[in-house]
Amino acid sequence: MLICPECQFENPSNHKFCQNCGTSFSQRVCHECGANVATNAEKCHECGAICGTVLTALIVRTVPQELGEASSQPKTAKVEQSSIVCSYLDSQQRYQLLEPLPSLDTVSAPMDVCIRVLDCQPYQITPLQAIITNQSQNLPPSSVGKGDNIPPLAEVYTAMQSQTHRGIPPIHDAWQQGGMQVILLQDRSHWQSLLALWQEENTSSLQILQCFYQMTQLWELLTPLNACYSLLERSNLCLDEDQSLALQRLYVGGNKSTEPSNQQELNQPPTIQDLGGLWHSLFSKSQRTQFGSILQLLADLKQGKIATLKDLQSHLTEIYQQLQENSPEFTETSIKEENVINDGVTTTKAVTVLQLDDEDDTTAIGYDISDDLATIALPMQLSGLDDAGCTDVGKQRTHNEDCFGIETQISKVELPKNITMSARGLYILCDGMGGHAGGEVASELAVNTLKYYFQTHWTEEQIPSEEVICQGVITANQAIYDMNQSDARSGVERMGTTLVMLMIQDNKVGVAHVGDSRLYRLTRKQGLEQITIDHEVGQREIARGVEPDIAYARPDAYQLTQALGPRDGNSLVPDVEFLEINEDTLFILVSDGLSDNDLMVKHWETHLLPLLSSSVNLDSGVKDLIDLANQYNGHDNITAVLIRAKVRPVIKNP
Repeated sequence: MLICPECQFENPSNHKFCQNCGTSFSQRVCHECGANVATNAEKCHECGAICGTVLTALIVRTVPQELGEASSQPKTAKVEQSSIVCSYLDSQQRYQLLEPLPSLDTVSAPMDVCIRVLDCQPYQITPLQAIITNQSQNLPPSSVGKGDNIPPLAEVYTAMQSQTHRGIPPIHDAWQQGGMQVILLQDRSHWQSLLALWQEENTSSLQILQCFYQMTQLWELLTPLNACYSLLERSNLCLDEDQSLALQRLYVGGNKSTEPSNQQELNQPPTIQDLGGLWHSLFSKSQRTQFGSILQLLADLKQGKIATLKDLQSHLTEIYQQLQENSPEFTETSIKEENVINDGVTTTKAVTVLQLDDEDDTTAIGYDISDDLATIALPMQLSGLDDAGCTDVGKQRTHNEDCFGIETQISKVELPKNITMSARGLYILCDGMGGHAGGEVASELAVNTLKYYFQTHWTEEQIPSEEVICQGVITANQAIYDMNQSDARSGVERMGTTLVMLMIQDNKVGVAHVGDSRLYRLTRKQGLEQITIDHEVGQREIARGVEPDIAYARPDAYQLTQALGPRDGNSLVPDVEFLEINEDTLFILVSDGLSDNDLMVKHWETHLLPLLSSSVNLDSGVKDLIDLANQYNGHDNITAVLIRAKVRPVIKNP
């Protein structure tokens, strides 16, 4: 079975294109140069970028070799030494070796072999996925080969994946042959090592403190599975694209350098004193000076004065507060650059992401992990701002009445020990109404009026007040209203437009809204949230206490109760609210051509969640949303504006 990477539709294994959306199963687009690359190729033939699905294969012997040789497991499950000849790890020739496979005769428990492989059939459901699906649905064993039992080590990874923690490498496939287990994981061999970060001169004490705190959070997750040794291997500690602490793999029971005198010692769980020993080792290897409060912490750990993980986190909190009190303020800059997007013409500026440490929303310092855990409430600062917009006429309309505009200003200053960034963004989306030569005029007029208004009314380094924002919306309304009056338009001929507007000043956000165009917010912690509430009859009745089913049974349920232009400003009450960006966030502005039929709610995990990653291109993402709307809706104009805001804790050098 082939799973489409775009729409997740299940296709027969012999198909070359997705039956649902037409995506090719034989080619993919290079993320660097846009060339078409074979799905079974490791690199792009044009620019050399890694495009294939590269994995790390762990081959682990868990029982003596002679016992493994006596196994009667199916031949298809073997990791055969003869596969070196054909350069594949498995007899099905799915996983191609990217480096020589050492002799497996040299592998003895509990040691293992670690090599890189390429999945030549990346869209084919893996045997592990099939087994998990069959077990969850109480179905008979599958016929995909490699046996029907999940290897014990694979069960640890599948259990950890339910935590949705980015620090744990996701498992791709697994099988076993007698005493040999094969585990295929996300390849992280090219990720920066934690030790390399600590060896950089501009790495601050607060960054190191944050690494400590992240380790304690991972320690808590790994403890029930006896996998805390994974945190005691320096070479196993790395950083993801957002400089968050991550693991190359898991070590269950003991680590690779452990040489216990007996099996009981191997099974002895590590303690937080061992974690303190690792921290001391990192300081020694990086040749960094240990400041007083950390020296005391390490001494207390060694002497057993800190007994529990909660106590350790509490000590880290206290040290952070001490550092904050003695930290200098950041320097600001007034350098500004502009990027404008208007009426379908898009120019996207690449934004430099600050090299400061942060973490997944569920684990970062500064987020409440749980009520009974001590947390460090780090203030956040903007570290990256990226955007893209696109509009499309749809499949049934003859002209496009939607319009959008984007203005961004970025300022950045880099000093020897810190980098700061200040940014301002104005994002406007309007869905016009009023027939041909009416709706498109109203939407464009609203976008331009608001853009010019805020050029003169947004002069300070903070979000304008609610009063100023409301006056801007009323000004746009008046411009359209005056045009209606001068053209003597009446009834349905009076042109108007919806409005959803987002304003960003560093990590502060202002939102203004009129009509049924929407703003969504996506974070890893909260998932997808609808921020605005449609100004329509159905929602008005719900607000009055009417049951939703009854409210939307009305024939006029979807009729707008507010819009810009048809009436004067006395009847206009725009919704205005203010938000704060405390974690990496994707804002999505959409017209109803995209939000109808709950399209965002149904497809956010496949079409929006990946866009939180800095490595994913927003231009491609917004085009995918337009294609999705044309596929499932298409009855109206379609417009989307995406804004990706990355944040980091405020790191100040003591």
